[in-house]
Order: sequence, then structure tokens, then C-alpha cells
Amino acid sequence: MEDIGNLLQGFAVALTWKNLLFMLVGILLGVLIGVLPGLGGANGVAILLPLTFTMPPTSAIIMLSCIYWGALFGGAITSILFNIPGEPWSVATTFDGYPMAQQGRAAEAMTAAFTSSFVGALFAVVMITFLAPLVARFALRFGPPEFFAVQLLTFCSFVGMGREPPIKTIAAMMLGFALAAVGLDTVTGQLRMTFGFTPLLQGFDFLIAVIGLFGLGEILLTMEEGLSFKGKGGKINPRIVWQTWKLLPKFWPTSLRAVLIGCWMGVTPGGATPASFMSYGMAKRMSKNGDKFGEGQIEGVIAPETAAHAAGTSALLPMLTLGIPGSPTAAVLLGGLLIWGLQPGPLLFVEKPDFVWGLIASMYLGNIAGLLIVLTTVPWWAAILRIPFAIIAPIIVVICAIGAYTVHNNIFDVYMMVVFGVLGYLFKKLKYPLAPLVLALVLGDMAETAFRQSMLLSKGNLGIFWSNPLVGSIVTLALVLLAWPLISRLIHAMRAKPRAPAPA
Repeated sequence: MEDIGNLLQGFAVALTWKNLLFMLVGILLGVLIGVLPGLGGANGVAILLPLTFTMPPTSAIIMLSCIYWGALFGGAITSILFNIPGEPWSVATTFDGYPMAQQGRAAEAMTAAFTSSFVGALFAVVMITFLAPLVARFALRFGPPEFFAVQLLTFCSFVGMGREPPIKTIAAMMLGFALAAVGLDTVTGQLRMTFGFTPLLQGFDFLIAVIGLFGLGEILLTMEEGLSFKGKGGKINPRIVWQTWKLLPKFWPTSLRAVLIGCWMGVTPGGATPASFMSYGMAKRMSKNGDKFGEGQIEGVIAPETAAHAAGTSALLPMLTLGIPGSPTAAVLLGGLLIWGLQPGPLLFVEKPDFVWGLIASMYLGNIAGLLIVLTTVPWWAAILRIPFAIIAPIIVVICAIGAYTVHNNIFDVYMMVVFGVLGYLFKKLKYPLAPLVLALVLGDMAETAFRQSMLLSKGNLGIFWSNPLVGSIVTLALVLLAWPLISRLIHAMRAKPRAPAPA
């Protein structure tokens, strides 16, 4: 009951006209940031953070967190309309969202994406409200072995649950690991695969790769097919929204699994990007239409969007209660709290209850406002489908180049975007999956660091990955998923084997 009272007090703080205005501005800016490839929630919050230094901390954190919510919503728009992820965690949304747009179902796809995002965030905020102490204690148990186990599970799920041949999946993933290893070794300080080229000291940036692989790669492929945009129909009306809402409850098991995966990956922290990939893989495995994923299944939009928002929102839980950011954006917000003289941790709930519960209340209000804003502006975004591709293609290329440049303000990143664009085009022509490459690129260095730290702790003994029930169960499940193609093939062979005729 005490938490309920604190939450009501937080609503009183968040519902002042000034904070409501900051909330609205934050949502609009966030959607814009999410739509523009290369910016992202973390970069947008970091760029706008200096503007909030003269604001009251509560108003500032409400505005910045709403930029985050808006970016989460906005990342799905270009993913569905143009197959260009506005955010890293929107990559999985392109797998079925873009085919739906090509089939003239852009309104249905975006309504499903926005609603699923709202549901995932809502459950995460409820968790933050009522389970903060319990979840924070659970997160403290995670060390390097647990982090590596979670990342291994994500990799193996793509091999075991992927639609593509496992050999192609593993080959794409190995290339991603190789690209992730370029740059400075964080453990030994040695340079790896830079070949004396100074710009490669920092390695390949994930956002640059995503913009090139999915943005330019799709543009090149579409140009080859005749400069015609594949999206059909941009007319959206409330009837489509209501029809989609009536359809969504049928997929509640998919949403529930995605919420659980997202909250878990956000708190541990695994991050919104692996959460969206893992949720998509689980939905594909569990669905009766799993073999049709990638052809425009609405479940393929619901699963990653729900998980991404649940992970992105729940990542704020360890940041507030422990001072451990669960995502890059949470790390930027943590820096803002320290600049404002606020020390995240358990004492923050005691010393600054108005701030903490005002922020939590703004999460509820911000997600409601974000859902209403993006749904009412869907017709504007869908109208882009009516623009001839010969006009929109150069605009997309320019936006991609600007987005790539703004990541580090470095022209070299634009060149690398072009290289990754050609690579994405070749992958699509040769029918190699891009998702495993992207996943390995973003998680490769993190998984390597966690593995090497685990080996240092155990003096080279692999038994550390079965040293307790938590890490042991995760690693075992990962190995089962890795071997699942062989296991399923053996099962089918045994079932198809003819039985010997009974003796007369």
C-alpha cells in the first residue's frame, strides 16, 4: 500500500502543466530521433542533455526519458515502411513488418508495432513499480559467467531456431564476430586487425553497419529491380486500428513470452537489441505459422516490439536502484543524475521520493501519450508510401549518410556505411541471413569480454559455466538449441525409418 501511495504522489508531480509540456516535447523529439537512422535514443538523449542543466531535475529527467520512449516508438516506422531500422532493436521488426508493408498492410503492421510497444513498456513499468527491490537483488547475482551464458543463449537460438540453413547462419555469425574483434582489445590493450589504419582503432560501429546493411543494401537491391517502391497503399483510418486491436488479443502467448524475455534482458542487463532477436526467434519456434515468418506475419512484429520496449524500459530499474545502467540510454541518464547532484541507489528512494516516483509516474503517462501520438500521426508516415521511389531513394541515401556521419562526426563512417551497404546487397543476393551477422557484431565484443573474464576467474576451467544452477541451466539450454538442427534431423529420420515386418 505504501508503494501505491508513493505512486499517487508521483502522479501529482508528473501531472503539473510544465511537466506535461516537457513530456509532450520529449515524445515528439523522440519519435523524430527514432525515425532518423543513426541517431538513436542514446545519442538523442546525449545531444539534448546539456539543454536540461538549467531545468529542475524532475522535469529534466521526465523530458529525457520521454525522448527515450518516443525513440522506441519511432524506430518501428522506417523499419516497416522502408526496411531501414531507425533503432538497432528495430532490426527484427523489419523481418515481417516490411513484407507486410509490401503487401499493403503498413497500417496493420504499424498499429500492431505501436500497441505491442505500449504493452511491453506498461508491463515493465509495473515491474519497476512493485518489484524493484527483488529484481535489483537478482541482478546483483550476475557476474561474467552469467552475462556470457545469456549472450551464448542468444547466439545459439539463432542457429537452432533460424529459418535459414544452419551453415549459412553460422557463416554470417562468424563474419560478425570477426568484425566485432577489430580495434583495441579491452583486456590486453593490443590492437587487432587494424592493419595500421588509424580509423579502425575504435572498431566498426554497430549503427554504421546497420544503416549500411539494411538501408543502402535495400536501396541497391530495389534499384536493380526497377526503381519501384514495393509498398502498397498508404490509406489508414480508425477502422484498421480497431480491426488490428481486435486481432491482437489472439496472440497473447507471444506477447507474454516477449514481455518476460524483455524484462529479463533489460534488468540483467542484456539489452533491447538481443531481447528483440530472442523474442522473434521464440515466436517463430512456438508459432504454428513459424515456417511463414519473414513473409509478413503479424506475430513477427508483435514479438520484437514488445520485447524491445519491455527491455528498454526495465533497463532503468537497475540504474535507479543500484546505479548500474542497463542500456546505453540508461547510462546517459545516469550521467545526467550525477550532474544534477543525485546519486542513484536505494537511498534515492528515501531522500528524493518526489523525483523517483514522479519519474515512474511519467513512465505511465509518457507511454500513453506516445501511443496516442504515434497512432494519430500514422497517416502522415504511411503517406510516404505514395511518393515515387525515384524521388524517395536519394532522400533515404542522404538521411543514411547524415545519420552515419552524426554518430561520430567522422566522414570515415560514411565510407564504411557504403562498404556495409554493398555487403548487405551481396548477402541478400546470395540469400545469406543478415540478422546473425548484425547480432554477432553488436554482442561479439561483450561476449568475448565476459568469456575472458570468466576464464580469468576460474583459471581456465570451463566448469565455471556450470558452477551454479542459474548459469548452468542457461548454458545447457544454449547448447541444446545449438544442436537442435541435428537433434530434429535425427528425430525425423527415426520416425521415417520403416519398421521391420512382423514374422509370419
